[in-house]
Amino acid sequence: MKTIGIIGGMSWESTALYYKQINELVKARLGGLHSARILLTSVDFHEIEALQAAGNWAEAGRILAREAKALEAGGADFILIATNTMHLVAADVEAAVSIALLHIADATGACIQAAGVKRVGLLGTGFTMEQAFYKNRITGNFGIDVLVPDAAGRADVHRIIYEELCLGVVKDDSRDTYKAVIASLVAAGAEAIILGCTEIGMLVSEADAPVPLFDTTLIHAESAVDYALKNGQA
Repeated sequence: MKTIGIIGGMSWESTALYYKQINELVKARLGGLHSARILLTSVDFHEIEALQAAGNWAEAGRILAREAKALEAGGADFILIATNTMHLVAADVEAAVSIALLHIADATGACIQAAGVKRVGLLGTGFTMEQAFYKNRITGNFGIDVLVPDAAGRADVHRIIYEELCLGVVKDDSRDTYKAVIASLVAAGAEAIILGCTEIGMLVSEADAPVPLFDTTLIHAESAVDYALKNGQA
């Protein structure tokens, strides 16, 4: 079994989901008392969020690159960035280490492509929905059209992530807001929805949408377990 290196803490709420899901998948596949070999580094999200808000992605990239180096030095065989948004600096992380980075958009795009979906709606932070690093990777690598909510919808989705979900707060009225945004994306032609922030699965589930949901946290966790176990070694 390969050792999974996780850069977490963005937020710790979703990092806890990663840890749980990866270990549950390993147990399901190997049985008995098996659990995943994981090295986890967890950053202070307050610092990262301030850099995001300031648009200082260069410094954020340096921080995550430093954490990646520490994971490689500690014995990690490959790396996950346990958040969608910070894949904006994935190139900085990849350049800092000699081990593989499993990109969340690649894992998600492959899953959507395998399902035969051609047009998908994207929910995430404003950075993920509005900047090109995520949408273009899915469109360019997998031929999938990506739709995002209108400006008001993007603002609501972003606000709920940072003011509620990252703090572990789950509200029924916020779920209703997300359901309305999802409905608008479906009306615009989305055949499925990407839960493109690793906290969104805390708020909405398949029961809240008329189309399939692709939960990036679970997809990324599954891709990590596939990679860790691909040689069939326990």
